[in-house]
This record gives sequence, C-alpha cells and structure tokens, in this order.
Amino acid sequence: MSNHALSEVLSHEHSESHATDVNYMPPLFEAIPLGIQHVLAMFVGNVTPPLIIAYAIDAPAATTVFLVQAAMFVAGIATLVQTLGLGPVGAKVPIVMGTSFGFLPILVPIAQNNGLPAVLGACFCGGIAMAIVGYFIRHVRFLFPPVVTGTFVLLIGLILLPTGFAYVGGGFGAEDFGATRHLLLAFVVFCVTLGINQFAKGFLSEMGVLIGIIVGYLIAIPMGLIDFSSVGEADWAALPHPFKIGLEFVPTAIFGVVVMSIVTSAESIGDIAGTVIGGANREPTSKELSGGVMADGLASSFAAIFNAFPQISFSQNVGLVALTGVASRYVVAIGGGFLVFAGLFPKVGAFVTTIPAAVLGGAVVIMFGMIAAAGVRMLSLVTLNKRNMLIIGVSVAFAIGLRGQPSLYEHYSVEIKAMLESGLIPGTVVSMALNLLLPGREVVDHGDQAVGQTT
Repeated sequence: MSNHALSEVLSHEHSESHATDVNYMPPLFEAIPLGIQHVLAMFVGNVTPPLIIAYAIDAPAATTVFLVQAAMFVAGIATLVQTLGLGPVGAKVPIVMGTSFGFLPILVPIAQNNGLPAVLGACFCGGIAMAIVGYFIRHVRFLFPPVVTGTFVLLIGLILLPTGFAYVGGGFGAEDFGATRHLLLAFVVFCVTLGINQFAKGFLSEMGVLIGIIVGYLIAIPMGLIDFSSVGEADWAALPHPFKIGLEFVPTAIFGVVVMSIVTSAESIGDIAGTVIGGANREPTSKELSGGVMADGLASSFAAIFNAFPQISFSQNVGLVALTGVASRYVVAIGGGFLVFAGLFPKVGAFVTTIPAAVLGGAVVIMFGMIAAAGVRMLSLVTLNKRNMLIIGVSVAFAIGLRGQPSLYEHYSVEIKAMLESGLIPGTVVSMALNLLLPGREVVDHGDQAVGQTT
C-alpha cells in the first residue's frame, strides 16, 4: 500500500472514531447545521401534542400560542440537561428531548374533563415517578435485558412508521390528504435525503436530512404549500412564565399519568440504547441509563411547572444519529440551544412550523425505518434461541395486534384503553413478563458494565 493510500485509510479511521465518540466536538461550521438538522427532524412533532390538546378543549388562540412556545423552551432546556448533564442527571449522550405523543390518549380526556391545571398536576407527579425509576435503575436493570430493550426499539420504529406516512400524505387532518402534490413532494425529499446519505462523502453525507428538507421547502413555496401568516402574527420576544396555567392534583388523573410514566421508562431506556448502539457502536452504561431516565422524569416535572407536557427522548432523532453516524452530544446540545432560542423568540418557532408535513414525511420515514433497523441490530446480539424468539414474537404480536384492533377494549376505562392502544406499553409489559417467567433467563451481575453483556 502506498503512503498516500495508507494516509487516507488512517484518516478515514480517525474520522470514524471521532464520529462515534459522544464527547467529540466537531468544528462549529459542521456542528451548527448538524444540530439544526436534529431540531428540524423533531420540531413539528414537539409542538403537535400541545396543539392537539389545545384544539381538543377549544383553547383560545393566545393559549395555544403560549403552549407551543412553552413546548419549545422546555424541550431545549431538557435537551441541554440530557446531553451536557446536571450532576447525576442526564445521559450525556446525543439525545433530543421533546413533548411525548404517548401521553396524549390520557391527557386529552383529563384536559376535557378536569382542565389543563389537572393535566399539568398529573404530569408533575408522573415526572417524579419516572425520576425515581431512573435513580434506582441499577436495581431494576434485570427487567431490561437486550432481548427486552431490542424488542422495544424495534416496536418504536414499527409503530411510528404509520405516523411518518401520515406526514407523507399531508399531515393528520389535512383536507387534501394523500393528494398527488404531497406524495410527490415527500418523494423528492426522500430521494434527496437517501441519495446524499449514500452517495455523498464526508460531512456532506451527514447533512442528507437537512438538505432534503431545504430542497423540499424550496419546492413547496411555488406549490402554494407555505403559509407565512403565522410568522407575521407571532411576537418578536416572550419570556417563559412558570405556573401561568397552574397545577391541580386530581387523584384519578395522577394515577393514569404515573402508570404511563413508569412504563414509558422502557421507551427512554430503548431510545438511549438505540442511540448509543446506532451512533457509538457500543451498549449504554448503567450511569448513562440512570441519568437519562432521571432527566426524562425531572424534565417532565419541570415542563409541568413551565406549562408544558411530559418530555421524552425523541425516537426520530435516534434514527437520525444512526443515519448520519454522528454521535457527538455537543451537536445535539447546539440543537437544544436553538430550541431555547425559538422558545424565547416566537417568530423563529413560527417560521419552522411553516415546513409542510409532506416535506418532513419524506425524511422521517427513513429515520423511523432506521429505528426499527437499530432494534434489529440490538436483537442480532441476542442468542436467538426458542425462548428469546418467543419473547420477541409474542411481544410484537401484542403490540401490533392490540393497536390494530381497538374495538377489543372499547368498553374499558380511558386509562386502560390508552395503555393498550399505544402498542408500546403492552408490547413492553409482555416482553418483560415473559423474560421473567420463562425458564432459562440469564442472571448477570452487571455492576458498571455496559448493558447487554452476558455471561
């Protein structure tokens, strides 16, 4: 091998080692657009839950705008804590935080029957419960072996895919859902994103999602799919206002949200595992899992104080880390800073919300698919014997089957229906239960080793 060729190989290996190092800080001219790319991938998903809740209770326009602003600000603070850490709180890996969709089936009925203060009071309690799970994660790690977390990550990807294709069709509730213009726009973004990721080299290949969204946005302007009216109506600056809506503690509301929060800890564990495996090519440590779940919980309680809803790691960004191969937590922290900025200056947030759903759809279907692929990768490290195959198969059956047939449990309480319809909760509970009950479970003293190491 020539000296030049050897130099190129060593340079490539050095670059790859940097890309998979969570503590590597790329040059700012690379880090800033990569961080903004993460924000664009989750922005609409972050502000959609408060919009849905506001529409469900027919909230005034001013309240709706306030809820959206709060969602951006809180997501930014939560992302900074998750990536940079605050003492033992925070996984210190590239996790993007945002408002959870999973709680909507429970929060909407609470909002309609008891009001927003009851929603926020229940969310505050649910966050504390999740933080407690995170603090004691070392003692409950046996509940989350690779076969369970791998199955959960696989389910996240599979269950999110219909949402991705809803974006492709123009977004939930679009009057012209499935129109040719939406499908073509999503297809262009899909092709540009995939093409750049696979055929470009170096830094450019990591920017596939951002470039795809920009190209789609520019095409959407002459198509008449961009409405800038919200930008003109938004304020230039607005400070966060804690306790503006208030907290009210209703026992029945608290019960449903606390149960959902505890089970959702598995989603956080799965996202952290998927991010570290997909980006850093290793399993997460106990410290990373504990800090990450505590950050999710405390961020959710913080969110309730600042008039926002439960926070969770965003799965599409897990897929983005796997797609780009850039695992730097500082890149994601830059994205968190941009979210805080958007929350303080509503015009910035209003501009980003003008991105058509179809443009996002063309990119997120790839990222959601990458999440499922990350789950497959995690499961490939598991011994696929009869026991583990049964755990995976039955868990997927319950998750997809119950989600696809809601009439089976339509007469149950709102809380039970919400948990069953999520798909993720029954799938995770079944996988955890089977892992504990079926013979042949490996008992391992992990200590401070990476999760997933077995004897």
